[in-house]
Amino acid sequence: MRINGFAYERVTVADGVALNAAVAGSGSPIVLLHGFPQTHLMWRHVAADLAADHTVIVPDLRGYGDSDKPAETGPDVYAKRTMAADVVALAAALGHDRFALAGHDRGALVAIRAGLDHPATITHLASLDVLPTLDSWDVLRGASAAVGFHLFLMAQPPGLPEKMISATADDFFGYFLDLWSNDPEAIPAPVRAEYLRASREAVPSIVADYRATAGVDIAHDRADLAAGNRLSMPVTVLQQDWGAALGFDAVALWERWAADLRHRTVSCGHFMAEEAPAVVVKELRELLTR
Repeated sequence: MRINGFAYERVTVADGVALNAAVAGSGSPIVLLHGFPQTHLMWRHVAADLAADHTVIVPDLRGYGDSDKPAETGPDVYAKRTMAADVVALAAALGHDRFALAGHDRGALVAIRAGLDHPATITHLASLDVLPTLDSWDVLRGASAAVGFHLFLMAQPPGLPEKMISATADDFFGYFLDLWSNDPEAIPAPVRAEYLRASREAVPSIVADYRATAGVDIAHDRADLAAGNRLSMPVTVLQQDWGAALGFDAVALWERWAADLRHRTVSCGHFMAEEAPAVVVKELRELLTR
């Protein structure tokens, strides 16, 4: 499936790795990164609106969708640092050495890492419904950690997680599409089928992405905190009110990372770019004026 009105390219971003990317519009560039268990299609409404006056680039992340899925030969293959470098290389190949960046879920973790590693490149940053990697793990404690059971499953060494998920892939990925959505109609049947198809075909790389988040990505975050590195660009965070449910202050956590922060609670499910696209567009447009 494709986003109507967008041209598609395969862009080489690293040795042996090319990303599938949808591109449309003109004007200042913004890159949109998808989450789990989705593809670039999750941005279809938001991307179409922003393309009226921006160059909009919407890739499938390394390991997802129709982008390449290199084997997990080491912890860095799916480190957010590596995936962030992919995004910077993608934009550069398309002629943009500076751009705004918005990410949802897994894509937000990549966006945050890009902002920390490439502050001269990322002009504005938006994170949709996720905490920075280190904080995500720190807030999952006791019985409340059950909401993140998939994080713990995919953090295990290679072998068992991949076998378990592959054996029931559509049920596994479909479970999250159902559980995390407040509006089932926001993900129509053809789009849901595409998400399941893409995820089913990418189990090893999806697990590798999550495994990196339980290892090398934490190390990178800790190093940044120790060095006092923060996101220097304007940052907008859109989040459900799950901080209250899990017993933490989301704004306080984000203030450790972002000097120029706008934090907003959105009344919808996890898939806010599909459930509340008008809200997301409004907040992104406001971000781009800062």
